Amino acid sequence: MPPMDSQHFRAALGMFATGVTIVTARGADGSLVGLTANSFNSVSLSPPLVLWSLAMRAGSLPVFARGSHYAINILAADQMPLAQRFATRDIDRFAGVAWREGAGGAPVLDGVAAVFECANRSQYEEGDHIIFVGEVDRCEARAGAQPLIFHGGRYFTELPL
Repeated sequence: MPPMDSQHFRAALGMFATGVTIVTARGADGSLVGLTANSFNSVSLSPPLVLWSLAMRAGSLPVFARGSHYAINILAADQMPLAQRFATRDIDRFAGVAWREGAGGAPVLDGVAAVFECANRSQYEEGDHIIFVGEVDRCEARAGAQPLIFHGGRYFTELPL
């Protein structure tokens, strides 16, 4: 086996296919933040809990850490450009993007496959990331929506077996 290094570890993680999310929130000053993430997972049905993680070096960390709410927007297959936009640095990620105000003011993006509007329940520092656990206040799913999938550094859509 090759020695453990971050590139080797990242490549192995890339073999796990995930959905693609955009996590959004509103800062205390009213500013909007959002980023593409694939570190989303369910935690509990009762109470309804989900988690996601964010690098400690992320510029948006203070908004997510101090905010009362955020929205986890699960992207549909036709939203790859949106995933790329919210992964790009130093741009206005929300310019021209349709959204509505969700719980606690967190932006809910139009056309997503599903959304989880969450209260910021708890945070755990682990390694170089913060794990956010959210209590779901509201959720919606768009019937028949095809998911956007990320695997091996590339985007895919669902293919029936």
